[in-house]
Amino acid sequence: MEPIAHIRSDFSSKFGVPRQAGLVAELRATVVFEPPYRVPEALRGIEGFSHLWLIWEFSMNKRDGWSPTVRPPRLGGNRRVGVFATRSPFRPNPIGLSCVKLEGVEPDTPDGPVLHISGADLVDGTPVFDIKPYIPYADCRPEAVGGFAGAAPERVVEVNIPPELLARVPENRRTALTGVLAQDPRPSYQDASERVYGFGFAGLEVRFRVGNGVLTVVDIANA
Repeated sequence: MEPIAHIRSDFSSKFGVPRQAGLVAELRATVVFEPPYRVPEALRGIEGFSHLWLIWEFSMNKRDGWSPTVRPPRLGGNRRVGVFATRSPFRPNPIGLSCVKLEGVEPDTPDGPVLHISGADLVDGTPVFDIKPYIPYADCRPEAVGGFAGAAPERVVEVNIPPELLARVPENRRTALTGVLAQDPRPSYQDASERVYGFGFAGLEVRFRVGNGVLTVVDIANA
């Protein structure tokens, strides 16, 4: 397979990216097609769908070999389960699947037609192998059972961003950044209140620490 498109997003690395699509609805990204696929006819009718499935590559998790079991963060990183019972990026084939909201189609840009999406859990530059419409009558299963991931993550924290630091973030990115931080980007097995963590977002380096259920941003600087 070869990529048909790449993602443009605010995340320069995988740290900080929400653990599932749709957890931070305010996050915006763009699907930019590769030159052979910059064909408007290929998108004809797509605007009639509210959501899309993206099939993409875990391009930052390539490694030789694979393990039949993994330690999902959802279980604290201490319990092993079968790789096919998880959405771990460490798989025999590094393929990811995300359901995103289609915000709009921009038909005429310097990069050809592009798709504007929201709720994406994707690093900037992620290769996309295919795009398929989300079809509610077939894809929605209200009776589905979610196993050990049956409910939304409980590790949500209060976010404290000093006003002078928040002012360094573009206004149209502030709500999304707050939503990302509220999900607590730290690995679930790490809980050191004195440790400072950081990740790249919208061309900035965001540094924070967490203690007593409050995430406090300590610095925001140009990356």
